[in-house]
Amino acid sequence: MRAVVCQEGELDVREVPDLVPGKGQLLLDVLACGICGSDLHARHHADAVADAAATAGYDDLMRPADAVVLGHEFCGTVAERGKGTGRGAGRTSGPVVAMPILRAAGGVHLTGLTTRAAGGYAEQVLVQEALTFAVPNGLAPSTAALTEPMAVALHAVRRGQVGKGQTAIVIGCGPIGLGVVAMLKAAGVRTVVASDFSPGRRALAETMGADVVVDPAQDSPFDAARAAGGRFLDAPALFELAVSSMEKLRSVPFLPWQHVFRAAELAGATPSGPVVFECVGVPGILDQVIAAAPLSTRVVVVGVCMGDDTIRPSVAINKEVDLRFVLGYTPAEFRQALHLMADGRIDPSPLVTGTVGLAGVADAFEALGDPETQAKILVDPRLT
Repeated sequence: MRAVVCQEGELDVREVPDLVPGKGQLLLDVLACGICGSDLHARHHADAVADAAATAGYDDLMRPADAVVLGHEFCGTVAERGKGTGRGAGRTSGPVVAMPILRAAGGVHLTGLTTRAAGGYAEQVLVQEALTFAVPNGLAPSTAALTEPMAVALHAVRRGQVGKGQTAIVIGCGPIGLGVVAMLKAAGVRTVVASDFSPGRRALAETMGADVVVDPAQDSPFDAARAAGGRFLDAPALFELAVSSMEKLRSVPFLPWQHVFRAAELAGATPSGPVVFECVGVPGILDQVIAAAPLSTRVVVVGVCMGDDTIRPSVAINKEVDLRFVLGYTPAEFRQALHLMADGRIDPSPLVTGTVGLAGVADAFEALGDPETQAKILVDPRLT
């Protein structure tokens, strides 16, 4: 079959061996496969990506010399079934999506990021039936292919634990940041501020539901959040609140003030900052966010920084900043993301700014460097 192979940073269309589904596996004819930012990273920073994965115990991520078929955001139709399948999504004749994890070569591997499991920049791809989901409600394959990045965004939002009355700030409006905006609004968060230097990305953020969009070259997203009604404290205001609250509580004779205080904490009445989703992933941005953030801010790190970075812990300590890192999603989140799209609760189709055949993948990687014209490019192997 024909596939796009990445090796030593080069992308070439090659003939590769046909795939054969094993036990519990399905062979899909690929209808669409999204180009992900992690594919861009893996192309030029394979060693750094592999070294990071190795610290978590996974040693088979691609290295520069490996010949790897990239692509993990795909939708396809079932072409062939392996033994023990046909009880789940393998029964359908319509399009399906699947989590990009494959049991192969004596282990479980990440599809499209290793030689052990070829990805979706190809005419066909192997998937586990247990991780495959039928596409419901006639959702277009080109949109269904976005299930994987939307699941990443959903997982980030869930990790952020944003209350509907809290303010969420999204720093960086690439495809994942835009997905986070959409998932925040689907979750009912009333105020979402999106920040990006690119006018094109800011326009997409508005399309995806952002309530306020900010050019950080002109305005602070934190100032914009305050202007939109966010009530955040600085250190002097917190000190004053602490003293005045205790004065009022202890002015009431025989009042068990400590129980009242605890009840207020449990009810969520104590001060809290915004929830910030850092979706840029470049050195320095995390320290900038911590420095600019109000007290009690929760920072969810979604952007993948491939270089060494430095933060000032004392600044985060003084503000009691909560720092969380996210990766991937659960099977339930993957299914939920698919159904949020199929049920019309989110529409990520505006993110798709182009579609290419296998021969156009290399040019598409270069085109994605322009945020004004590109967000998400799909690969359709059926195109010439």
